[in-house]
Amino acid sequence: MEPLYIQVDARDNVAIIVNPEGLPAGACFRSGLALTERIPQSHKVALRPIESGEPIVRYGQIIGLAARAIGAGAWVREELVQLPKAPPLDQLPLATATPAALPPLTGYTFEGFRNSDGSVGTKKVLGITTTVQCVAPTVDYAVRRIKAEILPRFPAVDDVVAITHAYGCGVAIDAPGADIPIRTLRNIGLHANMGGTPLVVSLGCEKLQPARLFPELPILGSDPHVIRMQDERGFGETVSAIMRAAETRMEQLSKRRRETCPASDLIVGAQCGGSDAFSGVTCNPAVGYAADLLVRAGATFLFSEVTEVRDAVHLLTPRGMNEDFARDLVREMKWYDDYLERGAADRSANPTPGNKRGGLSNVVEKALGSVAKAGSSRLCSVAGQGQRVSGKGLVFAATPAGDWVCGTQQLASMNLHLFTTGEGSPYGLALVPVIKISSRTALAERWPDLIDLDAGRIASGEATIESVGWELFRLTLDVASGRKKTWADHWGLHNALSPFNPGPVT
Repeated sequence: MEPLYIQVDARDNVAIIVNPEGLPAGACFRSGLALTERIPQSHKVALRPIESGEPIVRYGQIIGLAARAIGAGAWVREELVQLPKAPPLDQLPLATATPAALPPLTGYTFEGFRNSDGSVGTKKVLGITTTVQCVAPTVDYAVRRIKAEILPRFPAVDDVVAITHAYGCGVAIDAPGADIPIRTLRNIGLHANMGGTPLVVSLGCEKLQPARLFPELPILGSDPHVIRMQDERGFGETVSAIMRAAETRMEQLSKRRRETCPASDLIVGAQCGGSDAFSGVTCNPAVGYAADLLVRAGATFLFSEVTEVRDAVHLLTPRGMNEDFARDLVREMKWYDDYLERGAADRSANPTPGNKRGGLSNVVEKALGSVAKAGSSRLCSVAGQGQRVSGKGLVFAATPAGDWVCGTQQLASMNLHLFTTGEGSPYGLALVPVIKISSRTALAERWPDLIDLDAGRIASGEATIESVGWELFRLTLDVASGRKKTWADHWGLHNALSPFNPGPVT
């Protein structure tokens, strides 16, 4: 392969190296630029001399200031990029460049499981919701027995999942922020892939009572959807009660049949994990293109990760459908700023060592690549952490950026998940299919049994953002229909659920 780099925007004074093995000093590009030192794949090269203190520009945006003078052809290392200030939240443009509605895409469907509440599932899963951490070991034990003794008799049911968590008691249940884990657990318990009806295991004395978790349902002492351990005669009888309820529910689930549903019934969540410098030019833009296609088909598309949107929020607030939605987005960013201040932390804790190994110098560069998943549609609404989304179109669903927390909170709404990665991650979720898209072909070749779609072909010129976006759109419909199985589901790679942010994760 000849020496190649990717310059995203004509204003950029840096580019990233494409060649898988990196390039040695002296390597020359068609532009006439020659490297003055060896640079690894995905790391940045200076396209022209950059003076000390001068802005370093990628994606047409300032990602930092040069810590010292950098010569043309030099490696722009992390330590040479000083972190700039975040965009001031009180000076953002609000709904000043709302995109025109995209032309509709009609006739696209998938085969889903329609529920009585109007939601549509993409899998058939028996989920057992817990109200408190005390019952988690018992439910985990029961689920192991259910999988071994009952699930084989119901081949039409995809899985059995224990929705356990470290919450429910020993906490100030009415404290500020307590609504986040509670509503997240509530919405997961009513998930479309579980038929929209909860099966609950309670201890009996906990603060988070079943009636508080599901106030809209008539959960009483004799409700067959609730097993209270303190009402049962010992461990064995408790497990037996859970297994009897599980078998009844599995009989109901097994009778569900797929039916043709419009693509507008899809609620697709997206996040990135193990990102690298290619993520913002290959997999994330391809997801963004697929997002536009889904929005055009009437679907709902969620993008998230407050911590990685914060430094690119100035590119999103102009796209609000109106000023109120733009202000809602600013509100979520303000929550994050206040959160960092309370924890005496700062945004420089992001990116991770792996992100840096993949060429990302700081959170600004990471954020600019991350928001490419949002495509080009107008921002239709903003949802708080763990809230269920009811509208259509492009939605910002506020979550932290940690994979396990982001995915859990998106489960409050989504019935399918898109996950992009540059460095690689075995991440998966039990409740929804997870389609994994790689930023680099090298990763797809190294992990052929974990990556579902290789977007690295965009960097080599073998494909375009548009062609991979269409490929992902069609794959999404196939996976939602059960016609194709993701690698995460094939291997049963299902991360534990985390319904709230347990600490100062940035």
